[in-house]
Amino acid sequence: MITFRHFLTSLVAVFLALAVGIVLGGGPLSDVTDPDPSPAAVTDAAAADPAGVYADGFAGAVGPLLTSAKLAERGVAVVSAPGVNEETLTALAEQVAAAGGAITGRFSLTESMVSPEQKSLVDTLGSQLMTQQGKTIAADATTYDRIGQLLGVAIATTTPEGDAPSGKQTAIVDSLLGADLLTFEGTVTRRAPLVLLVLGGEPAAEGGDSITAGIVAGLSRAATGVVVAGTLADGGEGQIGRLRAEPVSAEVATVDGIDTAAGRVSAVLALARALSTKGGAFGASGADGPAPLG
Repeated sequence: MITFRHFLTSLVAVFLALAVGIVLGGGPLSDVTDPDPSPAAVTDAAAADPAGVYADGFAGAVGPLLTSAKLAERGVAVVSAPGVNEETLTALAEQVAAAGGAITGRFSLTESMVSPEQKSLVDTLGSQLMTQQGKTIAADATTYDRIGQLLGVAIATTTPEGDAPSGKQTAIVDSLLGADLLTFEGTVTRRAPLVLLVLGGEPAAEGGDSITAGIVAGLSRAATGVVVAGTLADGGEGQIGRLRAEPVSAEVATVDGIDTAAGRVSAVLALARALSTKGGAFGASGADGPAPLG
C-alpha cells in the first residue's frame, strides 16, 4: 500500500523534475512567488507535519507553471456531490480557471439525486426525459446511468470547443431543478467537453456506490472527458478507491487528494489529459502515479 509519506516524497520528486524541465525550456522558477503566511501558522503546521507542509507549499508554488494554459479555450462543467467541502471546491475551480479553463457552470447534485430511497423518482423522471430526447439516450442505460447521461447531454458535449445547448437539452436541467435532483444558479449557455465531478460525503452504505458509478458512467457517455475527484480520505478504501474497482474507471480519470495543493494540480493535469485519453488513476493512492505526466 502506498503511504501518504511515500506519496508526498514521490510527488515532490515529480514536481521537481517537471519544474527543472520548465526552467531549462526558458521559464525561471524565480518568477513564481508563494503567498506569505503568518510565521506562527507556518511554524505550528511544520512542526505537526513538515513533509506535508513542504509538499503542499512546493505544489502551490510550482503548480501554476505546470498547469499554465493546459485548459486554454476549453470549457469545464463542475458537478459536485452532496457534502462537498465548499472551500476545497472553490480552490479547485480557481485552479481550473488559472489553467485557462472556462467554467461553464457549477452544478450540485442533491440528496434526493443520490439517495437510494428516491430511486423511483429518479427512474420515472429519467424515463420521461429519455422519451423527450429520443435516440440521444442509450436505450440500455440503467436508472442512474440514464440520469447521468441526461445531465451530461444537457451540460457536456464531445465537441472540443463546446457548443450551445438545444431547447430540449436546456429542458433537462429545468426538469432536474424542478424535481429537486439538481441545484444550479444561472442559465446553461454553453456545453463543455470536460466534466469535473467532485465527490462529497460518503455515499449510502446500501446502494450508494452503485448510484455514483451509474451517474459517472452516464456523464462519460456525453462528454469528451470526465475526471472524478475526491479528498485524501476518498482514496484507498474510500469512495474513489471503490470507484476504481468499477468498469467505468476505464472510461474516466480519478484523482484523490484535492484537499491538498498537489491534488488540485493533479486534477487539472488529469482534465487536460482527458481531452485525448480516457481512464487513469492519479493522486495519493492512484495506481498511475501522483499526477499524469503526458
